[in-house]
Amino acid sequence: MFFVVAAMSSCASSYNVQGTSSVSALDGSKLYLKALKGGEVKNIDSCDVVHGDFHFAGLLDTVRMANLFMGDESIMPVVLEEGDITIKIDNASQSVSGTPLNDSLYKFIDKHNQLSNRMNELSHRQSQMLLDGIDEEEIDRKLSAEANAIAAEEDELVTKFVINNFDNVLGPGVFMMITSQYRFPVLTPQIEDIMSKATDHFKNDPYVKDYYKTAQENEARMNGMAESATQPQPDTMASPQPATPLTNVPEK
Repeated sequence: MFFVVAAMSSCASSYNVQGTSSVSALDGSKLYLKALKGGEVKNIDSCDVVHGDFHFAGLLDTVRMANLFMGDESIMPVVLEEGDITIKIDNASQSVSGTPLNDSLYKFIDKHNQLSNRMNELSHRQSQMLLDGIDEEEIDRKLSAEANAIAAEEDELVTKFVINNFDNVLGPGVFMMITSQYRFPVLTPQIEDIMSKATDHFKNDPYVKDYYKTAQENEARMNGMAESATQPQPDTMASPQPATPLTNVPEK
């Protein structure tokens, strides 16, 4: 029995997460690692933050996209994979590094944040241009063009990242991030583009499969309503469930 248990343990992967935080609000609090299982967000592990340090460790049956929580508040995504994972949290940023998928994810998130910052900066520029006496129509024309260009960059960044990661947890994980902004599953040109190129592995991910099926049903329902405009329209659509957010990645 001892040798059987030892053999099973030696074949199992394990994760090791070492975290540090300079955020005073986290000190003394309990953190949780949570992941989506069977359509529900469930606890995987927990630990306390002691003098800015925290640590998770455990066996890993499969590589999993998870999220770090404090209570019910989502802080940041983390990929649970074999190796030594390092989390750093401060008032300016959060990062996860040390393993291949986490390095790739946070390189993507950094680029996404840069685009979000550029988009946010447009409102400050608008105020300054108004103070400088520039005509409002000229301001709208110029800043709208820049906003459209940034939005196109963001769309390309997300789409390429999901496509390049169809067959690992990052593809479905980031797909969940971008669809969690919608009140209920919908089809957008970006989602249609992604699904038109998707591998079977990606299409059969439980979240992706359920989202896309429900979004197609909603699309057909809305098209049917448009074609039957003379008929009484229901007050609400047949209640698709909102996408479950995985993380607080900045929205467009």
